Amino acid sequence: MDQGTLRSLARLVAWGRVGVGLTALAAPVVVARPWVGEAADSTAVRLFARTLGGRDLALGVGALRALSRSDDEARPWVALGGVADLFDTVATVAAFGQLPRRTRWGILAVTVGAAAASTRVATALDAGTPATF
Repeated sequence: MDQGTLRSLARLVAWGRVGVGLTALAAPVVVARPWVGEAADSTAVRLFARTLGGRDLALGVGALRALSRSDDEARPWVALGGVADLFDTVATVAAFGQLPRRTRWGILAVTVGAAAASTRVATALDAGTPATF
């Protein structure tokens, strides 16, 4: 994968973060319900979803800004997004049996996919070499 494609993938993930972040801030139930089901209606879960939305929005905007400048600036933003997604994956696996049956595999796939893509792209930006998936 060439550097242009790497940057495009990194931008796609970053824009996804911005979208999830804005949605979680404005309509936290929309983001939380697939993850936790009916519990998404509670005030505590809505609060928590908004805090995670702020995290994703900040990581996404930071990555987009850095990607417009250089690979060196983008690398830590993309990598930290991958770390956040890895923690989301670990938390999802830890609670997997209690998550809604209809959505738990999809949530797990999204968290694993985002973590893998971000980590792989950050590694390739670091090395300045093509990524292989």
